[in-house]
This record gives sequence, structure tokens and C-alpha cells, in this order.
Amino acid sequence: MSATKFQRSWSWDAWQETVLAHRGNVTIRAGRQVGKSEVISEKALNFALENPETTTLIIAASQRQSSLLFEKVRGRAEARDVVFAEKPTLSRLVLANGSRVYSLPAGRTAYSIRGYTIDLLIADEAAYIPETVWLAVIPMLAVSKTVRGFGWLITISTPFGKGGYFFNTFTDKDFLAIHVSSEDCKRIDKSFLRKEKLRMTKAQYRQEYLGEFCDEWNQFFPTELLKSCMTFIDWSLEEKWFGSSFYLGVDFARYGGDENAFVISEMRGKYLRVVKVHTTARVSAIDTIVRIVEFDRLYGFKKIFVDDAGVGGGITDVLIDRLGRRVVGLNNAQKRLQVQGEEKKYGILKEDLYSNALMLMETQLLIVISDLDLLRSLKSITYQYGELSSGYNKVKIFGDYSHLAEAFVRSLWCVKERGLDLYFR
Repeated sequence: MSATKFQRSWSWDAWQETVLAHRGNVTIRAGRQVGKSEVISEKALNFALENPETTTLIIAASQRQSSLLFEKVRGRAEARDVVFAEKPTLSRLVLANGSRVYSLPAGRTAYSIRGYTIDLLIADEAAYIPETVWLAVIPMLAVSKTVRGFGWLITISTPFGKGGYFFNTFTDKDFLAIHVSSEDCKRIDKSFLRKEKLRMTKAQYRQEYLGEFCDEWNQFFPTELLKSCMTFIDWSLEEKWFGSSFYLGVDFARYGGDENAFVISEMRGKYLRVVKVHTTARVSAIDTIVRIVEFDRLYGFKKIFVDDAGVGGGITDVLIDRLGRRVVGLNNAQKRLQVQGEEKKYGILKEDLYSNALMLMETQLLIVISDLDLLRSLKSITYQYGELSSGYNKVKIFGDYSHLAEAFVRSLWCVKERGLDLYFR
């Protein structure tokens, strides 16, 4: 493709022209397919060409996402016959003027990108980058800002609930803030959007296509609260608290259904932290049992809380045979309680499980490893009130990606098993 043909094939929208002309930080929240990647790839290439010996870094939560934007930059450079100093790779461009463009995943730790000095940092799907990653990458801009007058940050994303670094950029006076709705994009067919509006919840449509920061009105765990609890990015057994105990929460996959989910919590005194999140898909019951036994060998769980309803019943029986009464079935229908030495069954458990987790977050007794899949699962949990029963409202708690949330709330049930009253201090 010739450079002339490439340049004439795209007509910039007014907001895109504003972004291209701006010198400084930019944050863009946008609906799907409005052209945010197109304009940022153009801006990244222009910056590298106009400012010799500069370094541009493109990051995202995953390698795939950062590579998509990087490929657009590379495609534009090749179409405009830009001269490279060396052959481009899948993650690096070196131009003849000495400028470099890198593409790297931020991941959960930002370990792979520490050490760079950056003139322009571009964060794609920034709302999904763990909060603790920002602590590692923002200092990389400091030298360029002071010495060269750059140190610019561009964040682009479809919103992902309220709260967090990306959300906060829209109230930061140092950013040019752009909001673009898919409904205002002339390249998107309006009949397609009408069908999507019927298919999705109001909150989902507002987030995905209107580019709005929103939570479901009945979202059980507020996104801002979730993100505020996710305060660390990596953990190993060598970092265990002195005198702590470990607990495992498990949600078993249904026949032909979702993933097996495993969440490990650590408890010391009245404080808890979720230290590991793991899933497996399409594995046998034997594989699941072996995996739990192996986890127990490593962590020595005080209790293992499992969903013993349905397919989980048989697995639970085998685990009790292998690991003893440390394995406790919590099946969303009933629970056991020792009352004056007598074991009784009572109550609706699901409300208790989720309310316990919420209270731990709100009272700042819980911190959680920053894991995007867990965040998505917890964010998907909603609730609604049903008819009154015996003087109480029935609460239905559900979600379309709930397996990790189910394991999560079970792993935190240790505070109840120990009979601790943590919420009133």
C-alpha cells in the first residue's frame, strides 16, 4: 500500500484531530470501535518521527492487547515507507532517527517493564491494568518530563466500572480528557447498536458502547471497593505472615459448564489476605482432587471450604476420606453450627457468604491479590430482592461469571468457622 493511499483511506473525526494536535497527557474513554486505536497508533508514530532518540512504550494487561496496538503502529510506519535502523520484531521498532517503540504486557507485576526510561507511555485498555502496576510505570516518565519536556502518558480504554487510576485521570487537570460514544461514530451501523442494546443490560451497554463509568445499580461488590482492596501484585510462600493459617475455597465446575475455581486466603489474627487465584477447565474429577491434595501439601490448610452440592458431593466425600474433617461443605442451601455442643443446620447460606466477604472489605480487614479474572468475577455479582418470607426479604445473589467469586467467598468463611466477631471494633 502506498503512503498516499494509506493517508487518504482515513478521515479523522473532530475528537481525533484534537488528540493528534495535543502535546501532553491524554485520557480517552470510549465505546467500542470508535477508532481510538487508530488515532493513538498515528499519534505514537508521529511522536517517534518528530522527536528523535525518544522511547515510546505501549503496555496493556495482556501481551495480545499491547501487540494489537503495536501492530497498528508498525503497519502505519511500513505504509509510509518509514526507514528502520534494524529489522522490526514483534515487540520493538527502531527508527533511523534513533527513536524506539516497544510493546510489552504489564501483567500483574510490571516486572518485565521496570527499568525503562520513557518519553511516551501508552496504556491500552487502561481500565483493566491492575492498580499496583501504575505504581511501577508512572516513575519511568519522571526523567523525560524534567530533562526533555515529555514524559507524557496516554490512557485509552473502554471503562470498567468506577474507581482506580484510569477513572481518576478524568478528574486530573493534567490530562486532556476525551469521551466518545459509539452512538456518535458514523462508522457504526445504528441497527447493530439497537440489537446490542436489547441483548445487554443497561449498565453493560452504557459501559461498552456509550463509554460511561458505571456499575450495575444492583452490583453486590462496588468496583471502587474491589479495586481499593487489591493492593498487591505478587506473592510467594516465602512471604507468609508469621503464625498465619491458610484456607482454601473451591467451586467445582458443573457438567459441561464453567471452570473449577480455587482461591487461597491467609489469616493472622483478625486480618486476611487472598494470596492465590487459580482455575482449571475441562479436567476430570480425579485431576481436581489431586490438585486440591497438592495445594494442601504446600499450604497445610486449616480448612478447605467446598461447594458440595450436585457434582461436588462425590468429590467432597473423596476429599474427606483423604484429608479428614478439615474439608467442609458449603452448598448455598444450609450450613452447620455448633450450638451448646449440638450440631444444627440452619439458614440460607449464600447471603451469609457474600455478606461476610463484603463486610471484610468495608472494614478494611481484607486485602486481595490483584487478579483481573477475580475482579471481573466479583464485579459480575448482582443481587435482587424477592418476596418476603417469615418476615425477611429473600435476596437472590447471582452472576454470569461467578465461579471465582464463589470460591473467593468460601475461602473467607474462615472468620465464621473460628467464631470471630470482626466487624464491630
